[in-house]
Amino acid sequence: MPVHIRPALADDAPLLPSVELSAAHVFRHIDGLSWLADTPTMSVERHRQLIGLSTCWVVVDADAQPQGFLSAERQGDALHIHEVSVAQSIQGQGWGRKLVETAMDCARSYPLRAVTLTTFKHVPWNAPFYSRLGFQQQGDKRLADILADEYAHGFEAGSRCAMTWWVSPSKGA
Repeated sequence: MPVHIRPALADDAPLLPSVELSAAHVFRHIDGLSWLADTPTMSVERHRQLIGLSTCWVVVDADAQPQGFLSAERQGDALHIHEVSVAQSIQGQGWGRKLVETAMDCARSYPLRAVTLTTFKHVPWNAPFYSRLGFQQQGDKRLADILADEYAHGFEAGSRCAMTWWVSPSKGA
């Protein structure tokens, strides 16, 4: 079976922190962000919670082992992406984009108004990547509160942004 994306299963939860650690190694090469490679990952329990909400998807290899994931949660009329991680071994092959597109398709099917996230402004595979997918740097009080919490937990002030992808252009800004 080739590499593909499927909804995450409860049995995947213990495997996702190692994917997140692998993905974070790329931050070692960015001045001021190398510390991210050594930060704690999302807990297995938190992964289980998001999997239980049916808002987590995994990229699995030919052996059905997770190599990437996207974890999200419905917040009001938006699907909020908490984490997108792709293991180093398959980075640069479009799996991150495919995971985000899966979340976008999910938002359309609910139907929700938007997909939201917070990310680094100047890391090429963060805000610039999401911009290419149609996300806009904008947010609301909920997203501003998330950013404030991120800054309180060590992110450099002004280094992050909130982004929104509108399911229907007529429902956006």
